[in-house]
Parts: sequence; C-alpha cells; structure tokens
Amino acid sequence: MEEENDLSISPIDLSKTLNPRSQKKHATMIERLSNLHHSRLNQSISRRSDADSSAPCESTQAFLNRFADSKRSVESEIDCLRFISNDLESNPQLKSGLEKLSISIADLEKLVAENSYFLPSYEVRSTLKAIAELKGSLESVSLKLVPRKKFSFRNKLAQKDPANAVKESEISAKESNFPVNGGDDAAAAASAEKSRFETRDSPGFRNQLGAVLVKQFQGFESGDFALSNLESCEIRLKGRLRALFVHRLRNCRVFVGPVLGSILIEEAEGCLFMLASHQIRIHHAKATDFYLRVRSRPIIEDCSSVRFATYLLVYEGIEEELRESGLAEDTGNWANVDDFRWLRAVQSPNWCILPKEEQVCTVNISDLENQR
Repeated sequence: MEEENDLSISPIDLSKTLNPRSQKKHATMIERLSNLHHSRLNQSISRRSDADSSAPCESTQAFLNRFADSKRSVESEIDCLRFISNDLESNPQLKSGLEKLSISIADLEKLVAENSYFLPSYEVRSTLKAIAELKGSLESVSLKLVPRKKFSFRNKLAQKDPANAVKESEISAKESNFPVNGGDDAAAAASAEKSRFETRDSPGFRNQLGAVLVKQFQGFESGDFALSNLESCEIRLKGRLRALFVHRLRNCRVFVGPVLGSILIEEAEGCLFMLASHQIRIHHAKATDFYLRVRSRPIIEDCSSVRFATYLLVYEGIEEELRESGLAEDTGNWANVDDFRWLRAVQSPNWCILPKEEQVCTVNISDLENQR
C-alpha cells in the first residue's frame, strides 16, 4: 500500500524528495526545455510575420484576388456609364471617364505582364482573356455614348494621302507572301487588323528590300515605332522607344535597344531579332531566332520552328538605358515561353532553346552612323 501511495505523488512533491544535486539537474533541464519552447515560438511568429509582409506578387492567390477586385471595379464603372447621357455638353466628364477606364484596363494588362513570370500559364491566358473582354465592353459603351463622328481625326488622317492608303491596302491584301494559318480565326484576324492600323499610323521603316536601316532615339522618345513589309533588310534601332510594332518581315536582322512598353510581332519568317522589352508577343512567326531580355514571359501564337536565346546586343550607353528602363537584370524569362496554341502539359514543339553552338556572337552597333 505504501508503494502505491508513493507512485501517486505529484511531480512537485517528487522534486522535493530529490537530493540537491538531482534538484539542480532537474531545474537545468526545465530551463533548457523552456528556452527551446520560447525559441520555437519566436521563430513561428517571425515566419508568420514574413509571410504576411511578403510581396503580393509572389503569391498566385494574392494576385488573383487583386486582379478580381480591379476587374470588378472596372466592370462596375462600365455598367454605370451605360446609363449616362451621351450629350458631351451636358456631361463634359464623360470623355474623361472613358479615358480613365481605358487607363485602368491598361494597368490591369501591365499587372499581368509584371507578374506573369511566376503565374501558371492557364492563369496568364485566363486573365488576358478577361482583359480582352473588358476592352470589348468599353469599346461597345464608347461607340454608344460617343458616336464615331466625334473622333473624325482618324478619317482626316486617312484622307491625307489616299494613294498611299490604297497602295498599302493592296500590299496587305494581294502582295503578301506570308499566308496566315487558320484564316477562320476571328480573334487572330482582328488582332492582325489592329496591328496593320498601328503600323500604318506610327513612324517607322516600311516597304524596303535589301536596305540597312538605322534610327537613333534621343532621350525618352514618345510614341511608337513600326517595321512593316521589309525583306532582306538589317534594322538597327539605338536608344529607348515606347513600343515597337513589327509586321511582315522576311529574312531580316533586327537589333533594338530597350523598349519601355511592349513589342508586337506578326508574320516573320527567316529572321533574327535582338530585343529588350517588358512584354513581347509573337504571332505567325516561323524559322526565326529571338535573342531576348524581357521582364515577363514571351508569348507566341501560331508559330513554328522559333528559337530563343539571351540578349546579346551592345552599343555605347546601352547599359545605362537598360537600367533606366527597368531592364538591367536578365531575368531568364527568354527561356520561359508561353505557347497559347499549345495547351498540353508537355513541352510545345513549336519553340526551343537556341543551342550555344548555333548562337551568334555579341553584336556591337556602337560605331554605326544614322541614316535617318
């Protein structure tokens, strides 16, 4: 009975029965366990704090939540505009509201571009599709509220030189040697039509054969630049520009300094491009090599036999221009290509990494004189 009573003694009572040496060991062990517990607790709190303060762009879910909130806000404002009078005199803020919505949609597009390096391909495609739908809704509301006659300056520009407009239309419709696959694809046709309009209105190099074309941009150039209907040409664009549109190039070599916005390429065959930009989209290209430095992942559609490598262009002052354009760092995204026509989990057969032994050497265009 005494033994049973001894076994039921509490730990506190038991510690009192220990000799001084054992009590000291017991106290040391308790202190060590307590310190270990507090250390683990502090580490847990620190990790939780770091997770809470981490950049939202590193979390797919955080990005999707932010994108959804912004999208709902734009949709709500578009719906409100549907009930506004289309009389600009009675509602002078209407045009300003449309412009702000357009800027908001552009900010959403920029958000996707800046975070596409970690987003799954499916999320990139779905968010870009949502942005396209927002643009369509805004355009529909704009046409309803502000008739086209209010923006007649585009028609005046077209009437400025009707001969050139007819000539270029004939080139686009009849003289093209670049057949577009999937002609029944309305989205691709609309995109191509938009690109032709942009290249027609922007300054640039057009309709040249076997020429060396050089352009020096000074400071932060405003506006866009276009390369259209060029064959067997070498193009050298030094300095910074806002955006670049490339349409229908064959057997050309194109060297371009930093582009602050985006680059759109449509219908290129047998070409070499060296480009640095925040966003690059490539449509209907084949047998073409791309040497890129890009913040977001390059996007290709309806392409075949296209290869990618890192940016190898140098000229005097390019390092500073790249730094001021936010392109100083090679993110490695040139090797993370999204093929929007290839939805399988395996590697797309339409693009590959350009083998080292087939890459060109670093191209230096520092000593080239301007021809325009």
